Amino acid sequence: MSDSLDQIFISAKHWILSLLSGLPDWAAPIISSLINIGALLGVFLTLFAAISVLERKILGRMQNRYGPNRVGPFGLFQPVADGIKMLIKEDVVPARADKVVHFIAPILVAAAAILALGVIPYGRNMTPFAIDGGILFFFAVGSTTELAVFMAGWGSNNKFSMLGAMRAIAQMVSYELPLILTTLPVVMIVGALSPDAIVAAQDGYSLSVLPHWFVMTPWGAAAFVLFFVSGLVESNRTPFDVPEGESEIVAGHMTEYSGFKYATFFMAEYFGMFAISGLAVTLFLGGWHSPIAALNFIPSYFWFFLKLSALLFVYIWVRGTLPRTRVDQIMNFAWKFMLPMAFTLIVAAAVWHYQGRGLAGWLWSLVVIALVYLALSRLLDTRKKFATRTYRFAE
Repeated sequence: MSDSLDQIFISAKHWILSLLSGLPDWAAPIISSLINIGALLGVFLTLFAAISVLERKILGRMQNRYGPNRVGPFGLFQPVADGIKMLIKEDVVPARADKVVHFIAPILVAAAAILALGVIPYGRNMTPFAIDGGILFFFAVGSTTELAVFMAGWGSNNKFSMLGAMRAIAQMVSYELPLILTTLPVVMIVGALSPDAIVAAQDGYSLSVLPHWFVMTPWGAAAFVLFFVSGLVESNRTPFDVPEGESEIVAGHMTEYSGFKYATFFMAEYFGMFAISGLAVTLFLGGWHSPIAALNFIPSYFWFFLKLSALLFVYIWVRGTLPRTRVDQIMNFAWKFMLPMAFTLIVAAAVWHYQGRGLAGWLWSLVVIALVYLALSRLLDTRKKFATRTYRFAE
């Protein structure tokens, strides 16, 4: 019963394909891909609509105020109202803008985020497009976001847009390095670039209670934290949302966008957040595996989306808690702390592996990370930079 429930969506897809068995051989793979794409878009568009209202509700709760509560029961129809508003708003394009580039930029941002979602395993046998170099593909399509952001800034013919685009690109390039480097230890240990192989490598339990997830190791836990912080930056989320610093540069590269084009940027930001969180679950949190062996009867996709929801909640929690950081602080943090720590984790993972992946490897790996962390904390003594300010007023 549990296996049939776990594979219900796979069985449904095979049933649909069996109804079309009379079609030519070349048509079956195309229809199979279209079913995967339709399911992927359906799930994540629904999740986008849900998170857009839940985020405002959760932030309202954290900040002791009401969230949206007017449209529909408990304000749950707010995404529908927002969608209608965005569809009927006038699409204003600056007179001297490059209209083709201005139009393509939001489409390219959204396309990159959707493509990245296609290689993540959402459950047992539930990877939409299982390719051997899935991790490489994820980062390859994700890196096109920088090009799209630059197109938005350049095509708008606006100084604020251009400044915001350059800010965003500098920030995204700086944090893509630690993002990729924190993935390397996992790829090294598993010996594969396939997300399915990485999830399979995290199968099994110690004493039927402790899962063999990479986050349970010192290097895996540290890599997960660095990956998550880099994901915050790549998604332009608080406290790293300086490309949209409205008090400084209006809305950054999106300043000259309105209506549905702006909504596409907004959607792409959330899709990017889903993709980064999904990859974090795949790399460090065991993918679709359950936390203890006794719960293996629960469908695998439930565990994946539960872990994904937990990470999304942390994104919202951070947004409701921390203030925006300065752009120079963000860049210093990337190059002076994140990057050296990311390189250290590669060494720590190697030490863990060559020490037999046992208790000795666990302890030596922890020692390597702790030594570098303490050294960096000494070298990057920030107390001078953040000393108590002395305010002097003109007399």
